[in-house]
Amino acid sequence: MLGSPCLLWLLAVTSLVPRAQPLAPQDFEEEEEDETETAWPPLPAVPCDYDHCRHLQVPCKELQRAGPAACLCPGLSSPAQPPDPPRMGEVLIAAEEGRAVVHWCAPFSPVLHYWLLLWDGSEAAQKGPPLNATVRRAELKGLKPGGVYVVCVVAANEAGASRVPQAGGEGLEGADIPAFGPCSRLAVPPNPRTLVHAAVGVGTALALLSCAALVWHFCLRDRWGCPRRAAARAAGAL
Repeated sequence: MLGSPCLLWLLAVTSLVPRAQPLAPQDFEEEEEDETETAWPPLPAVPCDYDHCRHLQVPCKELQRAGPAACLCPGLSSPAQPPDPPRMGEVLIAAEEGRAVVHWCAPFSPVLHYWLLLWDGSEAAQKGPPLNATVRRAELKGLKPGGVYVVCVVAANEAGASRVPQAGGEGLEGADIPAFGPCSRLAVPPNPRTLVHAAVGVGTALALLSCAALVWHFCLRDRWGCPRRAAARAAGAL
């Protein structure tokens, strides 16, 4: 009879202890999601390494796919509209070789290709070959020393081409060329070799004139005598 109260007491204590409940699959998924969010925080978005003025610049969309995280591309206008005019940059002129290297910056618009326009004082412009959309530098050849030109860069896509000032019809002097626009005026200096040859020619001519003047002077003195010697002789005779 003593064991029955102890047995009843054990049963009462066991009934008060909460039983462990089995975890459902949904509970495991929630725990895994919480651990993943805590261990891998999202990376902050940064601008892509894209420069509008860099020569052979990789398109920004390719930079987004190649990077470890998606970067931000600069805003562009709609591809259904013609591109904005590019901005002309530095122009390096080599007068000895009759050429110039032109740099420009891409517009904030989708561009498929570029080309250059060159005016040499006539109404008709010379159009260069199409250039890839990654190109930001081109070379002009056949420039005449001492000549004045107007060069413009044009951007184009499927909707059309960018605007260009009317430099050919108005002439080079009356053309309205903005300071940061798509065009630039080129004044090719004379060839340094030509200047050297001209200087040598002028120096040679001056040397010949000096020699001729000296010869003429000595010839006259021998013929008519030196005025100072004649005056001295006359004073001695007196």
